[in-house]
Amino acid sequence: MARPDTKFVVIGLGAFGTTVAQELLRFGNHVMGIDANEKLVSRLADTLTSSAILDSTDEAALREAGVDRYGAALVAIGTNIEASILTTMNLKLLGLKTIWVKAMNRPHHRILSKLGVDRVILPEQEMGRHTAQMLNNPSIQDYMTLGNGYSVVNVVLPERYDGVSAAKLRITAERGLRLLGMMRGTEFIPCEDPERPMKCDDRLVILGKRADLRAFGDAL
Repeated sequence: MARPDTKFVVIGLGAFGTTVAQELLRFGNHVMGIDANEKLVSRLADTLTSSAILDSTDEAALREAGVDRYGAALVAIGTNIEASILTTMNLKLLGLKTIWVKAMNRPHHRILSKLGVDRVILPEQEMGRHTAQMLNNPSIQDYMTLGNGYSVVNVVLPERYDGVSAAKLRITAERGLRLLGMMRGTEFIPCEDPERPMKCDDRLVILGKRADLRAFGDAL
């Protein structure tokens, strides 16, 4: 039997909810998908661990489906704000330990925050910031915000820096940066030695504050 902390329920199987459910499953978790739309549920019935067609605004229906035995839930209901809020309240009543909810707009975000959910997601805004960061500097392949101004970025080393060390690139604490390691193909290489030469196309994993990371990216 799967542990509660590896059991997830995703409510709302549109594009966002489906992507999250499939990725959670790929990580080896037990994933239940729920939607009121029979077609959306049927599409994933053979993929997910379990699925149910039901109205998530009905607390009794959620309890009957065994949702109260899950450790975490994502509410990814598309455009029905009332249904999203009622579903979230039901999950709180069922005692789920962790609840994440997709918000449609800022007012929806504020209401969900008042309900005490663990995280409110605005996918379009978060993806917009993510895309802008990469468009602003093509060397940055990916990044993740950690909070308090810190981010981790994945930077592709240009060809002209082949054989250059991290020390020569000045990825140092004095510049507010820390090299966590680098990916060479599919291999992760720790970078304890700042004099170790790097190769072009290495992907550097760097921690720092946004302004410092931007300055480093611009210098490349």
